Amino acid sequence: MSAASSQYRDIASVIRVRIREGAYERGKALPKEEDLANELEVNRVTVNRAARILAAEGLIRVHRGVGWIVHELPPLPRDAATRHSREARERQGSRGALATELATLGYHLRSNNTVGPGQPPAQVAEILGVNPDADSVVVRARRMFANDVPIQIATSYIPLSIAAGTLIEHEDSGVGGISSRLAELGHAQVEIEECINVRPPAPSEAAFLRMTGDQRVYEITHTGWTADDRPVKVTIYIMPTYQWNLRYRYPVDPADA
Repeated sequence: MSAASSQYRDIASVIRVRIREGAYERGKALPKEEDLANELEVNRVTVNRAARILAAEGLIRVHRGVGWIVHELPPLPRDAATRHSREARERQGSRGALATELATLGYHLRSNNTVGPGQPPAQVAEILGVNPDADSVVVRARRMFANDVPIQIATSYIPLSIAAGTLIEHEDSGVGGISSRLAELGHAQVEIEECINVRPPAPSEAAFLRMTGDQRVYEITHTGWTADDRPVKVTIYIMPTYQWNLRYRYPVDPADA
């Protein structure tokens, strides 16, 4: 080991490698701090400091009555360039892009949904060109799980002038989700814009996503635009940074290639 001042980082590296190589299984408890300290010939305080680094990274978390456990899921890929295509979101009767992604990885999506008319946040109202002080949108608020592990909060806003009286107002919006329903209504999205911010989770977000205050979430403001340059859907995604690998691939101007 190196100097005492950095021992805990060395211990964190050892545990991190063991997790990634499968020596410590996902969803299972780590050895007790005392046992790890004896094995690695350091004191228990050093092991605890190492564990806190790994907890901040999202590799492990505290489970009351058990101790440190390895996080159940590895980071999930999110390919923004392909996930919203019709083929992807409707594959094998899928209810949307996330359901398809998780099924491909062998996970099951569960979503607790609240759907109904509501007032949009000011920034969403500005994008959609609707009244922020009235029930001008259908709000689809979803708390989403993969194999019962909470992975994201997604809240979509669709103008009431488009969504009222349609399947978009139903908890189950059908195959392909709300993007497919918008296309059927003549509002197919041909361009997507995503603005990404990284910040600490709000208390309610942290409680649902099982996060601590020193971890971070992606806040993604996702806007779908039609061919006539009209924004028809805004979704705010709240996602633990440790849980998601974001991927963006897009064409460049051929003249610059």
